[in-house]
Amino acid sequence: MKFAQNLLAACSVLTFAGAAFAQGGYPDRPITLIVPFLAGGGADITARQLARAMEKHMPAAARITVVSRPGAAGEIGMGAVATAKPDGYTLGLTTTPNIVAIPIERSAQYTLDTLDALANIVDDPGTLSVHADSPIRSIADLIAASRKEKDGLTVGTAGIGSAGHIALVMLMNMSEFRGVNVPFSGSAGVRTALLTRDIQVGFANLGEALTFSKGNPWRILAQMAPQRLSIAPDIPTFRELGIPIETGSLRLVIAPRGMPKEVVAYLEATIEKAMQDPEFLATAKATDLPVRYMRRDEINKFLRNMDGRLRELWKVAPWNK
Repeated sequence: MKFAQNLLAACSVLTFAGAAFAQGGYPDRPITLIVPFLAGGGADITARQLARAMEKHMPAAARITVVSRPGAAGEIGMGAVATAKPDGYTLGLTTTPNIVAIPIERSAQYTLDTLDALANIVDDPGTLSVHADSPIRSIADLIAASRKEKDGLTVGTAGIGSAGHIALVMLMNMSEFRGVNVPFSGSAGVRTALLTRDIQVGFANLGEALTFSKGNPWRILAQMAPQRLSIAPDIPTFRELGIPIETGSLRLVIAPRGMPKEVVAYLEATIEKAMQDPEFLATAKATDLPVRYMRRDEINKFLRNMDGRLRELWKVAPWNK
């Protein structure tokens, strides 16, 4: 009975996917996948790996081109997706909390109502790191060092309203840590600045930080996960250290609101196949990407809940003031 149910469900998915392809031959030309951050960061890496996996399950004409459109903490790239023709040929791969935070803090080129989240790909907790030559070797050292600086330590993040910036606001509200946000157009900029000692502390999601640390003088102090992840069993959590901060970044596929339902179904089915692809999963593991697949309904509900939480945080600690 269970096998029959699974088979019926699989057939339903394939039927929807087939209907989408039949609708005007979609997809019959290249698809643009916009990443709203600089190339080389975690979102860019995720986008390229996902694109390769999706192409395996699409017609030969439907190549996926990953395009970097950085700026304004991701607003420029996400705005480009939101205002694109809703025909399935312009998609995006972006992150939380940026997608939610930016319309809260300012009048933006998009809102959650102008974007459609198709699926979540990765759930990457935040970390704080220092240069390996730094005398700071723990979160206790970090807090103590920040208290000695007039304005606190300089903390590089991927932009105003980014996961790192909001994590910094939360950390300062939960502990005696003092920091000054130094925004960049993505985590790649944070990496360069920390290695050249232009900043004292760098925020990066765990997968990014592990990649950045390989062969480089990069020391990860702690991770913002509920518990230690298997890809980093030796790195303590903030909760273990007495600071109950759990935050980070989801990486999700977005599209302009209003695509034909057949196109939405086709893309949902194709992404799900990509997420089950053995090569994709192996590459994700090798590049320290914590995969977490969330379907369209689930990720959109998650974003709405996050919107409520961040609006409450904004009332007591607005992060761009």
